Amino acid sequence: MVLVNPKLIESMLSGNPFLKQAYTLLVNDPEVQALWSMANVMAVNRLKYNDHGTVHAHIAAGASLYIYQLLLSKGVQPSLLKDGVVENIEYTWLIPLIGSLLHDIGNSIHRDMHERIGALLAIPIIERVLEKLITDQLTRTKLRQEIAHAIYCTSYDVECLTYEAGCVKVGDGVDMAEGRARVPYRLGGISIHSVSALSIKSVEILPSERFSVRINVNMAERAGIFQVDEILVPKISSTPLKNHVEVYALMGGSVVKSYTPS
Repeated sequence: MVLVNPKLIESMLSGNPFLKQAYTLLVNDPEVQALWSMANVMAVNRLKYNDHGTVHAHIAAGASLYIYQLLLSKGVQPSLLKDGVVENIEYTWLIPLIGSLLHDIGNSIHRDMHERIGALLAIPIIERVLEKLITDQLTRTKLRQEIAHAIYCTSYDVECLTYEAGCVKVGDGVDMAEGRARVPYRLGGISIHSVSALSIKSVEILPSERFSVRINVNMAERAGIFQVDEILVPKISSTPLKNHVEVYALMGGSVVKSYTPS
């Protein structure tokens, strides 16, 4: 079992030099740093919403990578291998890593349509990183498109078409503890969005006995159910992970509501 938090990505990169190199290249890119900063200038400073910058990117990436690890450990075949996009399974891990780290950079222009904008903004960044990792241009181009797909599909109204991108979408959705809701809410305002967001105390991801992944959402108040019903479950339902993930909303260790694949 792991707790969703900003440090999770460190353990996921440990012992994997290839992914660690990709991560280092990305986080040290001046454009990426500027886009993360501007995402929060727009979202937090100007729109008075909650965090969509560096910390959220790292939380989403750590969760996304761990979910992907659990899927593979349960025998789920990566979409990129199944569809013949790449032959090296190591390359498939770049989608949850880079896709998660860049999925919210569109907020640097505006919250409106940020997933679509972000997918386009990410393309030259992805190309710079992949050029230093992979020699074959054909493979780089295919991976670029898969990562852009993952960013685009974090939108609620877009169906996600791969397991790898699905991990990005769900990894984004589990960053909801201590007010970190994925539906932006006005800081300092009182609404169902803010009350429910502040009701979530922690989120845990662990192997599932019946499926592949179990997500525990620990709540202080029943209002937290809104976050699960309106944010997390719809994200899961619009990805191939919908048949592999179960979700439990808990209060004091007791199950208040559960969601399992049909």
